[in-house]
Amino acid sequence: MHGFLPFLTIAVLAGTPTSAPGAHAGAAAAVDALLRDYDGDVPGASVLVLHDGQAVVRRGHGLSDLEQGIEAGPRTNYRLASITKQFTAAAILLLAEDGLLSIDDPVRRWLPELPAATEAVTLRQLLSHTSGLVDYEDHIADGFEGQLHDADVLSILAGQDRTYFPPGSGYRYSNSGYALLALVVERASGMDFARFLGARIFRPLGMADTVAHREGQDTVAHRAWGYSRIDGRWIRTDQSQTSAVLGDGGIYSSIDDLARWDAALYDDRLLRPDSLALMFAPATATDEPGVPHYGFGWRLDGDSNWHSGESIGFRNVILRWPRERLTVIVLTNRDDPEPYALAQAIARLFRPGQAP
Repeated sequence: MHGFLPFLTIAVLAGTPTSAPGAHAGAAAAVDALLRDYDGDVPGASVLVLHDGQAVVRRGHGLSDLEQGIEAGPRTNYRLASITKQFTAAAILLLAEDGLLSIDDPVRRWLPELPAATEAVTLRQLLSHTSGLVDYEDHIADGFEGQLHDADVLSILAGQDRTYFPPGSGYRYSNSGYALLALVVERASGMDFARFLGARIFRPLGMADTVAHREGQDTVAHRAWGYSRIDGRWIRTDQSQTSAVLGDGGIYSSIDDLARWDAALYDDRLLRPDSLALMFAPATATDEPGVPHYGFGWRLDGDSNWHSGESIGFRNVILRWPRERLTVIVLTNRDDPEPYALAQAIARLFRPGQAP
């Protein structure tokens, strides 16, 4: 165990909002100006800037719960949405390290319910969005009530005997693939997905408040509720029909816990170096603006790696420059705006003379 744990024990667990002394003080103050639209009695944001293992900015703005008037802070837990995908990818890599699966396994080895059209699809292709699987969101049965779960995604895809393109021949971002990966984790490990994440990732890293949330089975501590602006008013819009699918977006976490996750990406406390190299290798080229390549659960752009998370009521981003030991995390409990541009603007304050 090495790297950033001393900082995480001393600074993050202290539980107080942090601004950097010394060289970063001016930049930290400028962050507040960038976050002014999140201040007051409005859905808020929690913001973390890590540099060389130090939290140079760590604070909340606005409210995590409008109805109760609860302020957002460093321990506020937001629905991460697609930032979840990096944890799903890590779970698959841990099982590969255990020898329980190979990332080149055909997905039908683990999920034989899938149709013949997916015969050639591998776990590697699910991780890198090159499977060509159809989008489950487009095939929810008319009249379906309640919320979908990962097993429902499998049932939907079992009835779609086609792919958008021959597996491995193209790139198409796929929530379907990551929902299936959560089910693969369950079948390979013999544990349900949420329990596996807790046992193998969250608890070992000290992410005590992070959870793959299952309504009625667990509690989200310090929970942020999601909101949308409708007719000029903020209305609670916390859950959609797909919000209970775990593998593609169901984790709740805070900037404090994500600091621990970020630290684990620099050393071998969770994943072996070869697994981390796979996670951040350019597995496939993409046609998404600002995303030359995708790894396993990460968008890759030159020296930076990042991912956004968008679902009803939440917009989030994690943006990292590993060579500079710089990370910016912005978690928000509102539908708009998408905070990637904000995170880039914050990063520029700590990267003099460099464009993110």
